[in-house]
Amino acid sequence: MKQTIEDNGYKVIKQHPLAIVLSGPSGVGKDSVLNLMKEMGLPFHFVVTATTRPIRPGEVNGKDYFFVSKDEFARMIENDELLEYAIVYNDYKGIPKKQVRDALASGMDVVLRIDVQGAATIRRLIPDAILIFLTTEDEESLINRLNSRKTESSEGLNLRKASARQELKKAPEFDYVVVNRDDDLEGTVHVIRSIITAEHHKVDQRKITL
Repeated sequence: MKQTIEDNGYKVIKQHPLAIVLSGPSGVGKDSVLNLMKEMGLPFHFVVTATTRPIRPGEVNGKDYFFVSKDEFARMIENDELLEYAIVYNDYKGIPKKQVRDALASGMDVVLRIDVQGAATIRRLIPDAILIFLTTEDEESLINRLNSRKTESSEGLNLRKASARQELKKAPEFDYVVVNRDDDLEGTVHVIRSIITAEHHKVDQRKITL
């Protein structure tokens, strides 16, 4: 049943907080998009993922990720503290459940940065989540971005390339596809904001339950 509020004599559908999943292959620019959204001061709660991978230069614990040991991650799994988790390139990544629940309870939209594998899990756990697939203009552009990062060994880079090619095929499983073009990060964020705004103005709105 829809909830309504009175607004200048008109009945307006009450906006429920949304869960927005931002996903896509490695190298498409998920972190860059999220960082710009944060810099713009957008009124979303950006969920901080827990991971067992080593911290990289320039990253901040508790801001970019929660960097934890494998023993700590195992404790979180045993205590059912994670909404979803997966092994990504030999390291664990997971979404803290309480963080998501608290943000939704406060009425804030929640943005989750999740790999393609994890997005499928969220779709099953939260059917009304908005799944956005971030991609590049074409496969060649994605491979070029991976080559330019220079953060992995040759073996690790080849693994990411192979995985990225397979993950590109998963786009039809998402609600929206957004192309993150080179040198147009602001344009990408504008499209994502437009998607969220449109979802809030639907007659039959999504209602997130955990």
